[in-house]
Amino acid sequence: MPEVNVKADTLDVENRQFAQVPLAQPVFLNSVPKSGSHLLRNIVRMFVPPEQQYARDFIQWPTLQQHRAAFDPAHPQLSWGHLFFADASAIETAPTHRILLYRDPYDWVIARARFFVSEQFSGNVDHLKSGALSVDELLTMMIFGLPGKAPSLADIYKLNAVAWLGARVHAVKYEDLVHHLGDLDAAGAEGFFAGLLRACGIDLPSDWRERVRVGSDPRQSGTARENLTGITLDFPATLDQRHRALVDYEAPGLRAVLGYE
Repeated sequence: MPEVNVKADTLDVENRQFAQVPLAQPVFLNSVPKSGSHLLRNIVRMFVPPEQQYARDFIQWPTLQQHRAAFDPAHPQLSWGHLFFADASAIETAPTHRILLYRDPYDWVIARARFFVSEQFSGNVDHLKSGALSVDELLTMMIFGLPGKAPSLADIYKLNAVAWLGARVHAVKYEDLVHHLGDLDAAGAEGFFAGLLRACGIDLPSDWRERVRVGSDPRQSGTARENLTGITLDFPATLDQRHRALVDYEAPGLRAVLGYE
């Protein structure tokens, strides 16, 4: 399994500033990797007692059976991960409130490439950090994958996102999350976060804005873009038309089913 090397956050301490109501039912935050997973997790953590946060790991398909206790309805907990849709994952997470986070595949390509060449990521693709590859080549590899080393965009989105849309989930777009974080005083923000928390089985408290501000602080996320280190390449802010066409070739209809077209 690849390793993500980040410093521990202080959110358990920050959490104690607020009155917490225990969860009555387990909550599982599922996401496409590099779609704002830590951001969503850290925000929701501010509404859940630390003793009910299953912090052992990001739960994934290869480790699912090791973490079945995270979904035990007799001991409700908040857990998170990148979990494929399949028979075992659907059955194990059935007792939970399921939240599904994803982002526009066009932007995901850039985020994944940037993360792969950062010091925060290590695994079987460390050779991509050698400097021998151009940005265009790296972006293309993020779309089509690396045989035996990294799955393609289509494979990741198919089982980490699209298949879950045919199940019981509350879907969240990364772009919507970031938009509402940008103006927490807007009426739309209150509706968005009330809906998210309601899907988690949590009532919106009066101090929700301050909790969200604390949880969304980039300093609390070692994988936030501004905290990635060791990157020597200049990645574009948006994907160019050529690579957008490659995404559409690799995964036709993907952006439409996710609600981006």
